[in-house]
Amino acid sequence: MKQKMIVAAVLMAMTGATYAAETTTMDEVVVTAPQSTQPLTVKTDPKKPRQPVPAHDGADYLKTIPGFSVIRKGGTDGDPVLRGMAGSRLNILLDGEQILGGCGGRMDPPTAYVFPSSYDSITVLKGPQTVIHGAGNSAGTVLFERSTKRDEAGLSGSVSLMAGSFGRNDEAVNAKVSSDSAYLYAGMTRSQADDYKDGNGVAVHSAYNRWSANAAMGWTPSDDTRLELTVAKSDGKAAYADRSVDGSKFARDNVGLKLDKQHMGGVLDSIEAQVYYNYIDHVMDSYSLRAGGNPASAMAAMNPDRKTTGGHFAGTLNLAEVSQLKLGVDTQSNVHTGRSGAAPGYPAGMMNPGDYTLLPRVKDAEFKNVGVFGELHQDVSDASRVIVGLRADSWQATDARSMVMRSMMTSVMNPTANKTRKETLTSGFARYELDVNEGYTAYVGLGQTSRAPDYWELFSSESMTTASAFNTKPEKTTQLDVGMNHRGGALSASVSAFYSKITDFNLIQSNVAKGMDLVKVTRNVDASTYGAEAGVVYQLTEYIKVDGSLAYVHGNNDTDGTALGQMSPLEARMGLNYDNKMWSFGGLVRGVAAQDRVAVNQGNIAGQDIAASKGFAVLSLNGGWRINKAAQLTAGVDNLLNKMYAEHISRAGAMVSGFTQTTRVNEVGRNLWVKANVDF
Repeated sequence: MKQKMIVAAVLMAMTGATYAAETTTMDEVVVTAPQSTQPLTVKTDPKKPRQPVPAHDGADYLKTIPGFSVIRKGGTDGDPVLRGMAGSRLNILLDGEQILGGCGGRMDPPTAYVFPSSYDSITVLKGPQTVIHGAGNSAGTVLFERSTKRDEAGLSGSVSLMAGSFGRNDEAVNAKVSSDSAYLYAGMTRSQADDYKDGNGVAVHSAYNRWSANAAMGWTPSDDTRLELTVAKSDGKAAYADRSVDGSKFARDNVGLKLDKQHMGGVLDSIEAQVYYNYIDHVMDSYSLRAGGNPASAMAAMNPDRKTTGGHFAGTLNLAEVSQLKLGVDTQSNVHTGRSGAAPGYPAGMMNPGDYTLLPRVKDAEFKNVGVFGELHQDVSDASRVIVGLRADSWQATDARSMVMRSMMTSVMNPTANKTRKETLTSGFARYELDVNEGYTAYVGLGQTSRAPDYWELFSSESMTTASAFNTKPEKTTQLDVGMNHRGGALSASVSAFYSKITDFNLIQSNVAKGMDLVKVTRNVDASTYGAEAGVVYQLTEYIKVDGSLAYVHGNNDTDGTALGQMSPLEARMGLNYDNKMWSFGGLVRGVAAQDRVAVNQGNIAGQDIAASKGFAVLSLNGGWRINKAAQLTAGVDNLLNKMYAEHISRAGAMVSGFTQTTRVNEVGRNLWVKANVDF
């Protein structure tokens, strides 16, 4: 299969020559990381070739951006971590929509439903320095977006094929038909891989198969008006090396409607409105993707789902030539249910409810949030500006559980059964930006945000004193951000630093003894973090450039006087690249320091610290051929020296029949890949 994919990729790339004979500049290979060009903002094109191997899900792509790490669980669906913060502290939006996974064990974070090559841009907004993209973005906001521009009439699109080691093969195709006043878009992606091997040649239970399909129909009577209806479906299955079950279903159904009207000419310059519906139907089981599972057991399969509906309306006001104000309201509600039982076809027994697909779904949680916001952009002078924002949220949660499952064999009464709690949460920020001189921009920002506990903090854990964590307090983050960006001539560079104080931080602690059971609890503690990221690109000659990045974060549990769990160690990347606009060659060295500041059994909803970890360095190489303006062929080898290593924040390895158990879920060994892109 791999050989066929490689041949197909090469033939597709060469066929692209029929589109245009002229050789022109195409996308460079992104090696170390996308560069920050605006204060606290990183924007990149996920369709560009890149090293390491092109990403198959959202977390896999984000880990190439300085400040991000990923909690590995298997071959796919890792949890992204920004500046040591994970889960709902990192607000992730797909074309403006919020999507929430169903798995109580974070088998499906929002990025599990992201297929990067189907999006046109990824934007990262670091820190609590915006209020217009929803509540609780204490670590930052990530926007996965598709282009909404009005195209010339005609047909356009792209095709990409990729093949790699361990049975990896990806296919993606998208096409758009446009007229003067309307367009129709459709896209499909598929990604598959077998179990990979680490640097010691040890197989990791990690195979996966993912696909997605999306379509959009738009009406564009002018360049400034767009009405768009979107639909999307996706599904997949994935093996996990960190637990006793695998994911056999990751179905998503989506419908959305958007209206944008720009450059209206009056004080009200633009309006935007959006409504959406997302449904996640997830199945985890112990029998379909691994040996030794009993499909007839009472807990053979678990089938949570979540329905999320939401929308927002915002208007931009031109108050004066130097003042612009964006005002809006957004809303989001979601309902989580679940059921569990034997595999399909197995009858009910004395202690077994039978086929889970025949059982009713039982609601355990419901959330509602309505927020109002305003963000002002005020020019102070030709070279300076102030951006300020305020936000208020009305949040509500209902605990519908009658019992709390403490273990596979133990359930206890829920002390907060059928209770509803409500909170009013406020957030705000102020940032000053100064263009020091041509090409240099300095900034300082202070932000404060209140974040309500999420589903996993409230419903997947207990408290220290009761069987329910439903009364966990919201956490409040106050953060100072400073930095400088430079872009001009042969040098592009950025540096940013932050210091954060977190009141009532929602700490997850595992292996807490309660009677005969070891349980996971949510605790409120006070915490502080600080760190920095830096990136640089320097064009040595017309064809040769060097680039590098550095990221560091330090966390303290101030209440306990210990380290804060799940803090990624110091990381550096350095790349050297040659590119003559037809041929390109490059190398990447990624070095990660040892991490001995740990809080064993403490962390976040995605993982807890295991032990101290060793440092490592990994070398990767890549090359590319721009065949013409329409076609490009890239290839690479990641982890060239076949290094055996694991990320510090990786999940612990579980005992899986037929596989060797490891301390952490180890990373991929030597990995070869080739990819072809054709635009038309």
